[in-house]
Amino acid sequence: MSSILTNNGAMVALQTLKSINKDLAATQRDISTGKRVATAKDNSAVWAISKVMDSDVKGFKGISDSLNLGQSTVSVARQAAETVTELLTDIKAKIVAAQEENVDRVKIQADIDALRDQITGVVGAAQFNGLNLLSNTSQTAGTGEINVLASLDRSGTAVTASDITVAKQDLGTDTSIITGTAQATGGTQMSGTAAGAVATLTGAATAPTTSFTIEPAEVAAGVGYTITLTLGAGELAGANTSATTGKPSQIMYIARDGDTAQDVFDGLNYAMNKHLKANDVDTSNLTMAFNATTGAVTVTGSGTGNNVTFRGDTYAAAGNTIGGRMEALVDLDVTTQSGTDAALEEIEDLMQIAIDSAAAFGSAQGRIDTQAEFVSGLIDAMRSGIGTLVDADMEEASARLQALQVQQQLGVQALSIANQAPQSLLSLFQG
Repeated sequence: MSSILTNNGAMVALQTLKSINKDLAATQRDISTGKRVATAKDNSAVWAISKVMDSDVKGFKGISDSLNLGQSTVSVARQAAETVTELLTDIKAKIVAAQEENVDRVKIQADIDALRDQITGVVGAAQFNGLNLLSNTSQTAGTGEINVLASLDRSGTAVTASDITVAKQDLGTDTSIITGTAQATGGTQMSGTAAGAVATLTGAATAPTTSFTIEPAEVAAGVGYTITLTLGAGELAGANTSATTGKPSQIMYIARDGDTAQDVFDGLNYAMNKHLKANDVDTSNLTMAFNATTGAVTVTGSGTGNNVTFRGDTYAAAGNTIGGRMEALVDLDVTTQSGTDAALEEIEDLMQIAIDSAAAFGSAQGRIDTQAEFVSGLIDAMRSGIGTLVDADMEEASARLQALQVQQQLGVQALSIANQAPQSLLSLFQG
């Protein structure tokens, strides 16, 4: 049945043309934007995923900048630590030369002083953007290390940042100074028999012992720890420090930020052995052993005839000055044979500190470098993943555009034909 009121062919052709035009518009949008998912309307799930990943990419770009800054900072510190090691090697050569009696030790001492001043200059200049990793003398908590932003870790809906921690390695030459009066009974930082009280170690067949505890939770920057040895008998008689009340002995250690009870013990033990050697006392006659779990220190004297009194004290941080780990350079004196012998032993310990510091910075820099390379590759991989989700396939879009343009032309032609169909009905009414 033909009708002049309802043209079914035209309606079909019109709907087909509308569909073709819609697909053609979508294809043209894909080509112009380069994306098949440009808005949430196109595919809400894929769009949401791509936006989350895109935000992570921008976050990792910031992390890359942080790693580059950290890399530069640690690189400066490593280079400076290596330079200090080389200067200490030069000082060692001077000390060895001073072992010969027929040399001008005064001039050699002047060379050593100049090299020491050079070390001070290197350490002072080893900063990047105002941060110096070769100085750790602040009593402010949290200043003994830096955290380099290294990654963003996404777990479900939560995002956390992870850091690479780089500890400062103090190579300064400033002198440690303890002020004030020893705290009663060791204060909160030290407890036990020999804490804030004299413990007598009377030589006997069974070596006498005493003890004190370095409280691990109470170690803080600026707190001073001392050991006082008073006049004894036998070989230990040489260990007298002539210390008086309110004045710390030569055996001392001032905690730095980030130190543990182990660090405090190591510092005290080193200072005590150095003091004993300086007084020609065999270090095996007075030893200390440390329990890393509890912080307990066991002090052991020696056999019959050797008597000494032992006392540990702590001093509140206020007013104390944290010295550099190279402060022993100030005391090097090669103008005498005994001083030259002591300097040769001291320089070995100082060189090891500098070598360990350079190695620590080198390890940290290597880790930062590796992380920086990983983040760079990760950004590229995430960008590729986002592209796979939302980017348009331009080859496919081009072919589809050509096909749709042909379909559009055919659709227009079909609609034109359908619109002309009612004209044929006029022939039925012609005579």
